[in-house]
Amino acid sequence: MATTTGAPAAELDPTQIVRWRKTWSQVMEGFVPHLASLEETLCRVAEAVRGRPPGRVLDLGGGPGLLAERMARRWADAEVTLMDIDPVLLALARGALAGEVRALDGDLSTPRWVDRTGGGYDLITVVMTLHYLPPAQVRAFYDHARRCLTPGGLLIVADLMPDEGLPSLMSALNPAPNEAAAEFAWAQWWSDIADLEVLRPLLAQRAAIFGCRLPAEFTAPASWHATVAREAGFDQAGTLWRCGRHAALAAVA
Repeated sequence: MATTTGAPAAELDPTQIVRWRKTWSQVMEGFVPHLASLEETLCRVAEAVRGRPPGRVLDLGGGPGLLAERMARRWADAEVTLMDIDPVLLALARGALAGEVRALDGDLSTPRWVDRTGGGYDLITVVMTLHYLPPAQVRAFYDHARRCLTPGGLLIVADLMPDEGLPSLMSALNPAPNEAAAEFAWAQWWSDIADLEVLRPLLAQRAAIFGCRLPAEFTAPASWHATVAREAGFDQAGTLWRCGRHAALAAVA
């Protein structure tokens, strides 16, 4: 297994880490319908594409490491790395997964993240992250991700990707019935965690990082993502999984 990097959240009680990661999981389940189905599909396809489990895995925008943890435990011999820009979420990941998952800080809006990962990955996952980037940076992302994969490696991007062939249906599903509740749960999670004195320095770092950058809220159709992936040099690209306006794109290097 890989080792973690950076300072662990040593000051946080392990029970606190468990609590905050559990409630984060509940928040994400509100944003992504049938998240467990997405993750199971992702893992089964990653195993099938080479006929064996991936050896090196990179989870981008991995937050507190829930997906990275599940992949590391499913594939005991794999080297699993997660990367995120949020110092609070990284602290939770490092506090929970020391010795299991390597955790890196990195910014997908710049090309420098490629150099920090080391390259040569069999699987790269990006779940509910690319909508933060504007179109030009998403295009650059696909190019950078391809260069991080081994030949035949798999990229899976899951996000809001409406089906352009069903415009009236996609419109009817926007907003989703639980979207307001999910947004409230998100705000409440951050409000509650702000009360932890031990995390105040990291919360200040987070405020400095995100204070001048707003989410792009970019929700291009899945067909747009597939086209851009092919333009970036992926041999194959298409929709792997869908639930309403949420979809997962698979692209093979």
